[in-house]
Parts: sequence; structure tokens; C-alpha cells
Amino acid sequence: MRDFKTLQVWEKSHTLTLAVYRATANFPQSEIYGLTSQIRRASASIPANLAEGCGRNGNAEFARFCYISMGSASELEYHLLLAHDLGFLSDPDYAGLQSSLSEVKRMLATFIKRLTIGH
Repeated sequence: MRDFKTLQVWEKSHTLTLAVYRATANFPQSEIYGLTSQIRRASASIPANLAEGCGRNGNAEFARFCYISMGSASELEYHLLLAHDLGFLSDPDYAGLQSSLSEVKRMLATFIKRLTIGH
């Protein structure tokens, strides 16, 4: 069993989730159960699945949760684009979130590769 808080990819994804919550705080009230909720759930799913994977046995099982995190990251990527195109996210906010998300996705890909080599 691993301590998820020691993983750099978890820390970066947690920081991203905090930034997403701040960025969506001023979305239209009509989106609270729509896009705001979707974006927040997708972002929180990334570190949550990493944490859950740390509690599992073996690298193969942990890798499965990392793949789920990667899927959530891709979902978040689309939702952020949609929010930007709808005018809910400013250009600078969108660019900052996208940059952080790209970094998390790269880190996840590297981490998955390390977990699955030889399996």
C-alpha cells in the first residue's frame, strides 16, 4: 500500500482540482448542476482515482486506476474547452488550466508506463 500524498502526479492533480474549483466558482448559477458539476467531478476524479489505486494490491491494479484518472483528465479537457467556448472561462484562465492539465496527463502517461513495464 502506498501513500498517495507522496506522489507528485497526485499533488499536481490535486492542485489542478483546487484551481478548477476556483475557476468555476463564478460560472452561471444555471450551470451549477450542469457544466460546473461535470467539470468539478472530472477534475476531482483524477486525484481520487490515484488515491484509490494506492490502496490496491500490485502495480497492475494500481495502473487500472491510473487509466481511469487519464480518462477523467481527457473528459476534463473537453469540458474546459466547452466552458471556454461558452464564455464561462477567460482566455488566461483557460490557458492556465489547460497547461496544468497537460502536465498532469504527461505525468500520468509516464507513471502508467513505469507501472506496466514488464506486465
